[in-house]
Amino acid sequence: MKKKTKAIKKNRTKMQEKMAKIKSTTLPGIDATKRTFRDTLFRSIYSGKDDRSKRWLLSLYNALSDKNYTDISALEITTIDDVIYVTMKNDLSFLINSEMHLFEQQSTVNPNMPLRGLIYFSQLYQKEVAKRNLDIFGRARIKIPSPKFVVFYNGKQEQEDIVKYRLSDLFEVKDESGEFEWTATVININKNHNESLQKKCESLYHYCVFVDRVKANLDKRMEPEKAINEAVDFAIKGNFLEGYFKEQRMNIVGNLLTEFNQEDYDRNRRAEGYEDGYDDGVVYGKELGRSEGERKAAIANAKNLLIETDLSPEKIAKCCSLPLEQVLALKDEILIMH
Repeated sequence: MKKKTKAIKKNRTKMQEKMAKIKSTTLPGIDATKRTFRDTLFRSIYSGKDDRSKRWLLSLYNALSDKNYTDISALEITTIDDVIYVTMKNDLSFLINSEMHLFEQQSTVNPNMPLRGLIYFSQLYQKEVAKRNLDIFGRARIKIPSPKFVVFYNGKQEQEDIVKYRLSDLFEVKDESGEFEWTATVININKNHNESLQKKCESLYHYCVFVDRVKANLDKRMEPEKAINEAVDFAIKGNFLEGYFKEQRMNIVGNLLTEFNQEDYDRNRRAEGYEDGYDDGVVYGKELGRSEGERKAAIANAKNLLIETDLSPEKIAKCCSLPLEQVLALKDEILIMH
């Protein structure tokens, strides 16, 4: 018994050291943002990784700025993907018309967005200065793209159509000089908000309708899997995003279910806390206060992800809060059945 307790303490120490190492690669004082199904889909649509996605991103820019650009080559994607910037990873940034744009989707009200934007833009400007070999120590005044920071909000908490959060609102000592300012413009894209913007941008309209459909299904007490699949069927029938939902059905369902499972997992961990220790991903002792029904649901979700997606067993185990050995056993079971 003493040996087992000693082993658990040793594994716990190893896990703490590993977590400390991970945290040391992030910016100080900032926790990595928890993504939601709305954010995952938003980023996949507007990532700019292919010509179609760039067209959608360009149409969103046009709708916001009342421009009429048609040449996607005018866009230069500048999204930061480096591991060192994990706290900001996968926000959407791009250059166009000597403007540096940052698009972010949020499903929670976050008045700290100006600080987040300031930190992100500082990295973008560092890359821009290096790329153009600009001399920031010289006597000549250099020219840089002007920043534009837009946050698309579709959470449950009521918000005005447009809200502007300012960096000065976060200052401990109030400063009304306006000399040090950074602004995040939050645009509410929930149902019955900013409908004119959605009418000007079909891709945004399709995204919003799909998200509203999922939320409505969940409000009807549908299980996440059924809620997402029904909304995907609806989007396919309506030919949303030029057939994107039909082409990417498995990835969309798998990714969104993964996000749901991760949110539930994180919520359970915060609510129940750790009871014992870890050993290579296996939880000993009480399983985070999980009921029999929750355990069965986690197993069912893991089976669905194994069948419908190409996610690794390790990732599925983490997202469903199941031991890796159990997920591997489920995989073998599925292979035998099929």
